[in-house]
Amino acid sequence: MDDSGPRNETTPAVASGDAAAAAFAELARLLGEIEAGYIGPDRGMFTPQERNAGRNLLANALQHGFQCWYEVDPKRPLFHRWLSTTKKLLGDNPDAVYYGAIADPAGTYRIRGNVHAACYTSFSVETGAQEGHLSKGVISTLNDTEFDIAADGSYEIIASPEPQARNWLRLEPGAGSITTRHYWEWERSVAADPTFHVPLWIEPVEDPGPATPMDDAAVAAGIHRVINFVRGATIDFPDLPPEVMPAWVSKQINRFDNSDYSESNTEIGYAAADNAYLQTRYELDPDQALIMRGRFPRCRFANVVIWNHRLQTPPYRYRRVSMNRNQVRYEKDGSFKIVVAHRDPGVPNWIDAAGLRTGMIFWRFLLPEEAVPLIEAEVVDVGALRL
Repeated sequence: MDDSGPRNETTPAVASGDAAAAAFAELARLLGEIEAGYIGPDRGMFTPQERNAGRNLLANALQHGFQCWYEVDPKRPLFHRWLSTTKKLLGDNPDAVYYGAIADPAGTYRIRGNVHAACYTSFSVETGAQEGHLSKGVISTLNDTEFDIAADGSYEIIASPEPQARNWLRLEPGAGSITTRHYWEWERSVAADPTFHVPLWIEPVEDPGPATPMDDAAVAAGIHRVINFVRGATIDFPDLPPEVMPAWVSKQINRFDNSDYSESNTEIGYAAADNAYLQTRYELDPDQALIMRGRFPRCRFANVVIWNHRLQTPPYRYRRVSMNRNQVRYEKDGSFKIVVAHRDPGVPNWIDAAGLRTGMIFWRFLLPEEAVPLIEAEVVDVGALRL
C-alpha cells in the first residue's frame, strides 16, 4: 500500500517522528478550506478585486504567522515588528509602528526602549492571544504619561503578575501578547520607511538559559500555531452585522455617526484603549469623490485612513491613503476638507482610493481632551472640485 500521501496525527508515522509532516499536511488542507469556504460571496467577495484582496490577506496572514508565531517562546519573548508596507493585517496604520511579543503570564520581564521622538508610545497586555489565536481583549495598558522617561527618551518597564512601585505593566492568567504602539505625525508617513526601527527589547528577569533546537514536536507545534493564526484571521474572523458593531461604526454608507464615543475599546482585540474611533463604509464610482469636513479635537494624535474590507490599506509607499494632522492643509478658519477619490481631484488633502470602489474610512483620535467635532461627509462629482 502506498503511504506517501498526507498523514494526520493518528497515523503511526507521527509516533515515529513525523508530527511535523502531519502538521504541514494540515496547513495545506486549511489553505484549501479557505479557498473553498472563505474566498467568495459568502464572505462578501463578489468581484475579482475583492477575491484578490481575500487571497492577499491570506498571504499576509501566512507571513505573519511564520514570522511571529512559528518559533515563539513565551519564556524568552522577542518583539517583532507587526506590520509593514508588505504585510498588512487587522487595520494597519501608515503613521504608526507596532511590535508584539508573546510572554508567559506567570513570568517577570524587563522591557527597555526609547520613545524615539514618537508623539505617543504605549504597551497593551491582551487576553486570548496564545498558541496563535487572536486577541480577545485588553487586560492592562501603560502609555507614556504613566511611566518614567529619561531626558534621552529611554525608559524601563517591568511586566509581571506582582505589582511594582513604578513603571509596571500588569500580567495575569490568560495574558498572552504584549502589543506596543508608536505614533508619529510626520509629513512622510513613518511606516512607509521599511528601514525605520524603534529601539525596543524584552528579556526575562531570571535567565531561563538557552533554548533547545527545534525538534519534530516543536516544528509541529509551531505549524499548529501558524494554522491557528491564519484560521483566526480568515475563516474564523467575525463578519459582524451592523446592529452589533460598536457605536462608532456608522450604519450608513458614506456617513459618520458622531453620537457616541463612550464605548470601551478594551473588549476589542488589538484595539487601543486610549483612542476614540470613527468608521464608515464608503462606496464611490470612478467619477465620484467623498468630501469630509470637520475640525480636529485637542488630542495627542489624529489621522484618517482607508482600508479595503479585509482591513488593509492600499499601497502607501508612493501614494497617500491616509492623512495625519501635519499632512493636512487647513482652511482659514482652522477646519479641514479632506477628499477621498480615485484620481487627483486637483485640490489639497487628497486621499487616493487607489481604485477601491468600496472600502472603509477609519479615524483615530488619541487621548482626546474634548468631544470630536462632527465630521460631515458629502459625495460629489470629482470633476466639479476643480472649479
